Amino acid sequence: MDKRIWSAATALQTRLVEVRQTLHRHPELSLEEHWTTAQIREWLSAAGIPVLPFDLPTGLIAEVRGAKPGPTVALRADIDALPVQEETGLHYASEIAGRMHACGHDFHTAVVLGAALVLQGLKDELAGTVRIFFQPAEENTHGARMLIGAGAMEGVQAVFGLHNKPDLAAGYVGVKPGPLMASADLIEITVTGKGGHAAIPNATIDPVVAGSAIVMALQTAVSRTVSPLEPAVVSVGSFQAGTAHNVIPSEALLRGTIRAFSPAVREQLRTLLTRMVREVAAGYGAAAEIRFVEGPPAVTNDPSMADLVRRSAERLGLPVAEAAQTTGAEDFAEYQQLAPGCFVWLGTGTAEGWHHPKFMVDESMIHKGSALFAQVAVDALASLAR
Repeated sequence: MDKRIWSAATALQTRLVEVRQTLHRHPELSLEEHWTTAQIREWLSAAGIPVLPFDLPTGLIAEVRGAKPGPTVALRADIDALPVQEETGLHYASEIAGRMHACGHDFHTAVVLGAALVLQGLKDELAGTVRIFFQPAEENTHGARMLIGAGAMEGVQAVFGLHNKPDLAAGYVGVKPGPLMASADLIEITVTGKGGHAAIPNATIDPVVAGSAIVMALQTAVSRTVSPLEPAVVSVGSFQAGTAHNVIPSEALLRGTIRAFSPAVREQLRTLLTRMVREVAAGYGAAAEIRFVEGPPAVTNDPSMADLVRRSAERLGLPVAEAAQTTGAEDFAEYQQLAPGCFVWLGTGTAEGWHHPKFMVDESMIHKGSALFAQVAVDALASLAR
């Protein structure tokens, strides 16, 4: 079947490039993907692939149903774009000012749509069901939880997702068992002091000074607390305080992120930061509170599913590389809390990285990605049935 999968995906390449370029011209932000959803629904319906009646504001879920009963596996693509002004100069560049598929979700959608089309052509030979997630709102990390809440993962026994990788050579498949991407939590720190005239600072409690000390102290949270064998990040990206040059404000607001691969380190950082923020502020006579907004957990690939993807790629003749970890985050991890799965890099070998206004992908990888994910689905159904 692998040769037929490859041939079918290759035959779709021209069409899938058109799909990707159509989506690229019409980027939509998280939870605004109404046109994108309608377009994907139209493509699926034309191929006879049923769309399930899930109650979703954007995004959709479809199924390729084999002729015989069997397990259910899921393939996931994300569909949202970014608030980025495109600077690629491509003939199919974004037609919406200030919006761009600068992370390649149009590429992912084309790849997974292609896999669905290939599998639909093989459905009479399949034993089981392949559920296809076209997920909205990955960029704001809300989409996976939304699909899960609607019931998308009910009955799913394995789940697979992908992301293009500009710094991986085009044609390569990056696979790694275990942690691949970090958990991501937002931190908000409110520092409260006593405002007053900037010329009379002794009559104030300056939250800017206390907040600055907190920022500097946080730089040691990882280096002097977390084991050097455990990757982790604490970064402050926003510091807001005051509106006038001669007024010491009464409050400062800091916002940042913490990243970790280990759940234990994630919890360790929360405990440490809570204590550190309060005690540093108290040293300046100020008060501080920290709030954590929980984001997605770490993307952690099931070893057996990672091995399955590796073998599927090799069966198709695709070169496989050890996937490099990144402290970037992905809400695909939410699905992995409910079923074993694997998140895969597809090398696109381009100059600019994710979220850059000149970001591009190598479109020659689309049909290869489609073949890979169709093969993964077939192999996963067979493996789970055994």
